[in-house]
Amino acid sequence: MSESISVPTPAPLLPEATSEQSATTPVVIQTPVALDPSQQPPSKAQSETPVDTKEVTTTPTTVPGETEIPTMSASTTAVPPSQGSPARTQPTSKPSSILKAETAEPQNSLTQRFTQAEWDVLKKFRSQLPDMLADAYDDKPDAGLTPISLWGVTIDPTNPTNDARVSVILMKFLRARNLNPKDARDMLVNTLRWRESFNIPAALNESFPQEVFGQAGHIYGVDKGNRPVVYNIYGGNQDLKAIFSDTERFIRWRVALMERSVTLLDFNEVDQTLQIHDYDGVSLTSRDAKAKAAAAEATNIFSSHYPELLYKKFFVNVPTLLNWIFWAFKPLLPSATLAKMSVVGTGKYAISKELLPYIDTKQLPQRYGGEADGF
Repeated sequence: MSESISVPTPAPLLPEATSEQSATTPVVIQTPVALDPSQQPPSKAQSETPVDTKEVTTTPTTVPGETEIPTMSASTTAVPPSQGSPARTQPTSKPSSILKAETAEPQNSLTQRFTQAEWDVLKKFRSQLPDMLADAYDDKPDAGLTPISLWGVTIDPTNPTNDARVSVILMKFLRARNLNPKDARDMLVNTLRWRESFNIPAALNESFPQEVFGQAGHIYGVDKGNRPVVYNIYGGNQDLKAIFSDTERFIRWRVALMERSVTLLDFNEVDQTLQIHDYDGVSLTSRDAKAKAAAAEATNIFSSHYPELLYKKFFVNVPTLLNWIFWAFKPLLPSATLAKMSVVGTGKYAISKELLPYIDTKQLPQRYGGEADGF
């Protein structure tokens, strides 16, 4: 067994900002038809004959990031025949705007937050999916047409607009590369290749020594945005030498923990996790060369293959010296990364002061100043 995963009954959550599409009542228009000028004027009896018309219904089609464009259903209108002439029909003309209208695609609360610039890039990026999958799985002849599964979401390269969650996942790669389609493409292709070679399913089914990793990682509770909270315990009574003695084993354990936390995301309302790294009792001498190498490799994997899945990361019980080192390297860190990181000192009061604005007291373990039993 690897790490323990326990989730208490969630406390009332803060509502997510959502916008709902309003229903539009169809407008019925009676369309009169002008008579053909070449026809003879009808007799009085003929003029009293009612003109047969069919209803034309207009319904707005909503395109993400665009205004509503009315579409008109095709219809024909019967023209009264002149004497001795058979009845004729003439088609009702279609507005040219219909030709430019796009079919509305599924939306969720996360895609509704995309900017217009993000939508523009995403649509072009999605169109390249067949080529990207063919490149990622170049040993499979039909890879460009075959659906794949990533973090529990099926991505169909031939129909990527059928599920809003696909757009959410693809946007993560674009945002991680500043909306640069080429760089995002390279990141996605490399991620798919890495997952294939790492063999994610095997790592999830692998058994890790409970005496080594049993208390090293936990997924416990949710934050106020319903995000899973992941705890990495690198201090306390942990035998760090045993944890990092086998770098490959540590990486497989750590990736499995990451994958389990990501499976808790629905990518409709929640698409990120909150992490807490506990360094209680850790000193500079606690981290030998193997520990540093394992940490560096894990950092590289998560930054390269798990884009935009982290909402916030707290480093708690950080010794003063390590805290000083962090701030010394602060100018070297990207502003977007710094915005997600917080270094907290020791003691329940200091830790709870930082965590309670994000995690409800009933979801936060007692060891960090909350009321939950914890692990």
